[in-house]
Amino acid sequence: MSETDPHVHVEQGAVQAGAGFRNAIVSMLGLVPDAPSVVTTGCGIQVPYAMTSPHPESVTCLACREHACREHLSYAEQVERLSRMPGAPFTGDQVARAARWARDRAKRFSG
Repeated sequence: MSETDPHVHVEQGAVQAGAGFRNAIVSMLGLVPDAPSVVTTGCGIQVPYAMTSPHPESVTCLACREHACREHLSYAEQVERLSRMPGAPFTGDQVARAARWARDRAKRFSG
């Protein structure tokens, strides 16, 4: 971990980063996970959690932006693939909305 790194990074698990994901965990399990003090980033280094952001406009590390873009595109494909499995618990509209969200987010990270 470098204390001289001026960049804002994204967590390695970019799709699972942020308050939205933690809120989903809380609603499912009734437990509030603690935010870690140090995280591994998309570019592979460890930084304080405070030096990361799930918001594309805030991330200044190019390698992390590219990583987050790939992660969101992969998530969109995975959602669509899983929705085609027998017994999928999601409607076509829900799948389209989730995939569109992920692709829009990927575009924001790439821009």
